[in-house]
Amino acid sequence: MASTVLINARVLDVTTGDYRSGSRVVLTDGRITEIGPNATAEGAETIDVGDRVVMPGLLDAHFHPMIASMHIGSLLDWPMTLLSQYARRALEDALARGFTTVRDPCGSDRGLARAVELGLIRGPRMFVSGRALSQTGGHGDEWPSDIGCPGHHHSPFSRIADGVDEVRKAARDELKRGADHIKIMASGGISSPTDEIWTLQYTEAEMAAAVEEARARRAYVLAHAYTADSVARAVRAGVRSIEHGNLIDADTAALMAQHRTFLVPTLVAYEKIFELGEELGMPENQRRKVVDVIDAGLDAVNLAADAGVRIGFGTDLLGPAQVHQSREFGIRAKAQEPIDVIRSATVVNADLFGIADRVGLVEPGFDADLIVVDGDPLADAAVLSHPETVRLVMRAGEVMAGGL
Repeated sequence: MASTVLINARVLDVTTGDYRSGSRVVLTDGRITEIGPNATAEGAETIDVGDRVVMPGLLDAHFHPMIASMHIGSLLDWPMTLLSQYARRALEDALARGFTTVRDPCGSDRGLARAVELGLIRGPRMFVSGRALSQTGGHGDEWPSDIGCPGHHHSPFSRIADGVDEVRKAARDELKRGADHIKIMASGGISSPTDEIWTLQYTEAEMAAAVEEARARRAYVLAHAYTADSVARAVRAGVRSIEHGNLIDADTAALMAQHRTFLVPTLVAYEKIFELGEELGMPENQRRKVVDVIDAGLDAVNLAADAGVRIGFGTDLLGPAQVHQSREFGIRAKAQEPIDVIRSATVVNADLFGIADRVGLVEPGFDADLIVVDGDPLADAAVLSHPETVRLVMRAGEVMAGGL
């Protein structure tokens, strides 16, 4: 059995919110096997982390490696082979920033995830949805109003399905192709050409059909939704997580808590659209919509936290803006205690993904997905917003990036 021992570690205990200083962490065959001041393994490689923090690898619940531009419409005729090469680079960069697991809400398929598993791409573990489901004229309909939607009814990132029967068939098809989850568009969005943020999309019956099909495969549905009405409809239909949710109110937050629905804020996306959208090619008729949601994001996090909603961690950055993935920590630190931000990006997302029994904690029996960081993230989670503070990244016990 191949073993590695990390010595002189300050192990961040996500459960208690404390450090275990002077620890040694034994990793064997990709798992954590022992932690303690005297932990060891015969013949093990030793890595001295120099009293730095050892914490769980980070999880991003809303990461788009396939979307190579802020102008999604410009990608509709890109070959999938080209998009996949862009995704390879995006995944490798995310891993170097300390993200050892990501969930792609639309675009990546089982083949890309398999390439990571086989070591063809040096990237994070992936959970994929295939194409998202959208109604005609919805957030996933990327065709301008003057040309309508072509006959094949799909883009590299989404597919059009109208009515209960079409939604059911589309969900079945994505699940057959290897999707871990189904994404639906329940409200308008920023990066689509023909809808406003406030539009309600999909009926509850259509959303419930997707939920029923996902549950039949022991999968789940996540919903893009901004407004209180759109979020409430998706929650009642049975979705597992709400993506964005900036415009929720207290009643909707309470409904989410009652149904144990996760919220995945993506606050850095709005900041970077506002700052960089014009420079990076997002059309004006799309980027103008960011003003409807940018100032409400932190309020939504506070409302959800007060209601007891489980709050995950996502980024939703597009194209070149993905270099700012870690910035989400700095924004979230304005609304949450450091340990709560860290939990969002570790144990909460692990629970959302269905892997909380093996990912998200530095504990014996868990996968050895670990990062070594400078500074004190328990004092200020914004430390993690600077990728250079991540000094070493391990996935399944193998050093994947960095060096001490």
